[in-house]
Amino acid sequence: MKNIFTSIFLITAAPLMAQTNSDSADVYFKNGQTASAERKWLSANQHFEKAIQFNPQLADAYLANASALKEMRKITKAKENYEKLYELQPQHPEAIRELMEFNYNYRRFDDAIAFAKQCNNCPSANRITGMSFYHQEDYGSAEKYLLVAIKKDPQDAEATYTLARTYLDMEEYKRAVPWYEKAVNLPAAKSSWMYELGLLYYNNNDYKNAVVSFEKAATNGYETKNDFNENLGFASLYAGEYEKGEKLLTAVLKRKPNNKTLIRDMSEIFYGQKQYDKSLEYCQMLMELDPNDGKALYQAGLNFQKKGQKDRGQQMCDKAIEMDPSLNSLRKKKEIVGL
Repeated sequence: MKNIFTSIFLITAAPLMAQTNSDSADVYFKNGQTASAERKWLSANQHFEKAIQFNPQLADAYLANASALKEMRKITKAKENYEKLYELQPQHPEAIRELMEFNYNYRRFDDAIAFAKQCNNCPSANRITGMSFYHQEDYGSAEKYLLVAIKKDPQDAEATYTLARTYLDMEEYKRAVPWYEKAVNLPAAKSSWMYELGLLYYNNNDYKNAVVSFEKAATNGYETKNDFNENLGFASLYAGEYEKGEKLLTAVLKRKPNNKTLIRDMSEIFYGQKQYDKSLEYCQMLMELDPNDGKALYQAGLNFQKKGQKDRGQQMCDKAIEMDPSLNSLRKKKEIVGL
């Protein structure tokens, strides 16, 4: 008889216990909502955890708990709650959107793309899909989605920049430039983008615009280390701003004394810009550092020829070739182009 009464008790107690757990979950959930409204995130989290403990099927508790955890910067725990919510309700739009964002930020690009495809009404779905494809180096797919994203939100600086980088990495430089130009003129533009645009102008021989972009980058906080000042200095020389360019490069030389590569480049650029006296100054610096520098002597000879002292210049070039026979190929090339 004892076993029969025990069985009857268990049968009747089970629904009652389930109802009690459900009621407790509702109480804790409401307390959590109150704490959230008061921005008491730790208290809210504790109440929502209790609600989930009493009723693991309470989807709203996972959603509310995830929001509280995000406010507390407990990102991993928040993600776990969104994943639980997604398990309970695979069509839940907020769970899908949040998991799309989380996976992108965690650089899980395949998962980010998968959630974005489920997020039909998410404004950022095309953006995240395009940027995810970019990070996977699938530039064709990245271009497709980023163009759609930018059409919907032309002020999205990050997407615009990523499209510019997409064309850059595809080596379609002419297509990259206008998108870089759009990106750097948006309110959220970064100084590094301005510097990259300057490099792109520089490599396309558009030195005046390169100078403008480099200076804009510096004005907006880009750190002006030696590499930056070298690029700005050389761009200035090529753009005909000789005083500015030489000042910048001379300052770099003080920090990198006796750097023959830098001195030689300055000599060659001044020669190319028909600044023959300036070019000779830097040839002289090279020969003072190394009297056997045949290339510097050859460059000096070319300068004297351009200044009208052809015999003297020719003698210097001949002497340089004696010092370094490999320079004979340079003389032949100069002769071919009329020098």
